[in-house]
Amino acid sequence: MQVASFWTLMPDMPSMTDSNDAPQVINLTQARADAIRAELVRMHQSRARQVEAEEVELHQSAAWATRTDRLSSFESAVGVVQATEATLNNSGAAVVRAGTLEAKGVLGVVAAETVSVNNAYAGVVAGRRVQGERIEALVLLGGHIEGEVHSVVDTRAALLAGLVGGLFAGLMLLLGRMLFHRE
Repeated sequence: MQVASFWTLMPDMPSMTDSNDAPQVINLTQARADAIRAELVRMHQSRARQVEAEEVELHQSAAWATRTDRLSSFESAVGVVQATEATLNNSGAAVVRAGTLEAKGVLGVVAAETVSVNNAYAGVVAGRRVQGERIEALVLLGGHIEGEVHSVVDTRAALLAGLVGGLFAGLMLLLGRMLFHRE
């Protein structure tokens, strides 16, 4: 999966390397923005569709697409994140691609070199090194995993669901053949 493909949804925002006239710092408080590009972006109780900066700080804010070197999020929601380092504290994220991720909150899909989660709920987590106090995930993939892992679907439940699903599908096909059989 390539997170970069999400950026094709927003082709109207030039890259930070395209021009050097981006502001150094943008502070938003209780505001809305379509596209933000700066060296440092601070958002408090604000929302933005696209944010591109070297450093992004979110506090009780929302951002749909964020591309940054360093993301710090507190009680915020982010859609798609591409970062070198990301810290999510009591926040939610749909898709995260990062070098290093520290998270406490709700995550959808995560792909990172190093993932550190504490009391987090996740759909899919993939990383070379995954560690945490309590990890609850549907799918957890890692080269080295440390910590207490709670899988929503364990091996026994997956096997049982497959058997029941197969039995149900077989019975439905048999019943359909008996009822609607044409010669």
